[in-house]
Amino acid sequence: MRASAYAHGDITRPEPGTGIKVHFKDSKGSLIKTVEASEGDDILGIAHEHDIDLEGACEGSVACSTCHVILSPEYYDLLPEPEDDENDMLDMAFGLTDTSRLGCQVKLTKELDGITATLPSATRNMFVDGR
Repeated sequence: MRASAYAHGDITRPEPGTGIKVHFKDSKGSLIKTVEASEGDDILGIAHEHDIDLEGACEGSVACSTCHVILSPEYYDLLPEPEDDENDMLDMAFGLTDTSRLGCQVKLTKELDGITATLPSATRNMFVDGR
């Protein structure tokens, strides 16, 4: 059986200047880093790949809210509506806003080029926090 390319680190990245730009900001609005990603990548995976402090305790299984990000309205409106399980987890997110999403559920497309994901000032992890 062949293991996934992701497990072996054979991830193909776009040539510089040709990928989908994702800007990560901290809770105060300061730019952390701008990275380039491929279509189909999700914000959580890209953050982890570039050592951006977005937790993702459940590893993208939509069982926590630790990859909560806040998107600008113009990009939020380009995304499909969140599924019920994502909405349930968002209800537990710290600092929830009208444009909050789980980073693991934001799949990048060409029309999202230039998206900004702002990290909240804190996260709430039910597994660790015991609530």
